[in-house]
Amino acid sequence: MPLTLAEKLISMHAGREVHAGELTVVKVDFAYVQDWTGPLTVDKITELGVGLSKVPSRTAVFIDHASPSSFKEVSTGHVKLREYAKNSGCLLHDVGEGVSHLVLGEKVTSPGMLMLGADSHTCQGGALGAFATGMGSTDIGVAIATGETWMLVPDAIRVEVTGRLKPGVYSKDIILYLIGSIGADGATYQSLEFFGDTIENLSIPGRTTISSMAVEAGAKCGLFESDGHTLDWLRENGREGDYREIKADKGARYARVINIAAGSLEPMVSFPHMVDNTRPISHPDCKDVPVQQAYLGSTTNGYFEDFEAAARVLKGRHTAPGTRLVITPGTKSVYRKMMSSGLMDVFLDAGGVINSPGCGACPGSHEGILGDGENCVASINRNFKGRMGNPKAFVYLASPVTVAASAIEGKLADPRRYL
Repeated sequence: MPLTLAEKLISMHAGREVHAGELTVVKVDFAYVQDWTGPLTVDKITELGVGLSKVPSRTAVFIDHASPSSFKEVSTGHVKLREYAKNSGCLLHDVGEGVSHLVLGEKVTSPGMLMLGADSHTCQGGALGAFATGMGSTDIGVAIATGETWMLVPDAIRVEVTGRLKPGVYSKDIILYLIGSIGADGATYQSLEFFGDTIENLSIPGRTTISSMAVEAGAKCGLFESDGHTLDWLRENGREGDYREIKADKGARYARVINIAAGSLEPMVSFPHMVDNTRPISHPDCKDVPVQQAYLGSTTNGYFEDFEAAARVLKGRHTAPGTRLVITPGTKSVYRKMMSSGLMDVFLDAGGVINSPGCGACPGSHEGILGDGENCVASINRNFKGRMGNPKAFVYLASPVTVAASAIEGKLADPRRYL
């Protein structure tokens, strides 16, 4: 029977062919935690008495959400994670290494893997042809200790994106448009699988933005086939040998097929306080919305090409009076490349402030927290009430170029006039 990408990847780890709706036990290739969820996972492993880590070299602890910490309580949690990593022998990515999903995208995530993380945006690994999904702290603890987990094979939604994107429209606009169309629960516990010539032309950083935000539609994962872009990415990161072909079977059964004409898309904005509350930038609601902070970086849009796109808009220009620009590189290697390429100078000359690599203000645990009543336009993944640290503030989601244009004008702005 022909298999979807999700069915194929899970079957590879179940040791048998499985189909949507089946429960199965699977082998886990890699499991990881971060500093918000990690301390609880360590507590659960201890409580269950199931050992430290079955395969320490395939287990990782990331200190990325508060990196470095700004509260003593968080710092104490960091101490626990460092001690666990030392005692178990698992990998430790400490302060300044970057966002877990992006670091793994550079160093570990490969086509055909099955990865689990104690973080909802673990699904970002689907951009590289891996079945990657988030789970709760107890489930992750068991997976770390045993190397296995149980899984319900999800139904799949096939998303066909065809045609050429217009200037100023990026992968962030594709996923915001999709989520706005199907709703925040439109793909609950399903696999979003992306196809079409538009998708084939997207780089891996472009695909990670889409796969990461699949969970904002309720999806279990966001999957892409591996191809030449995947191979190029792995080669760029010294991992060419990790490549394998992962393709959906022709004739696979999908619960639903969604068609998107790329040429019809505009730059999109997600309004507070739900990701599916979207508008095209030309919508009257986007007119004269003031912006006190413009934010670049985080799990989505944290790779070099995202900052490069924003820099093309900002070069030779400056932020509007009363609007601050905050930049948070996704990984240390991205930070280095931004320095060597001159992007840091562009951002500094534009009035920007640059944070250390990590999640930054996105989850509300690091520099860039908003004040009461402030509006922030950000290239992050989520804009729920209280996101970015203040329930009395308002977060608008957009692509890096839309964020950059808005920083220049001090209000929501169409990036196409700067490109």
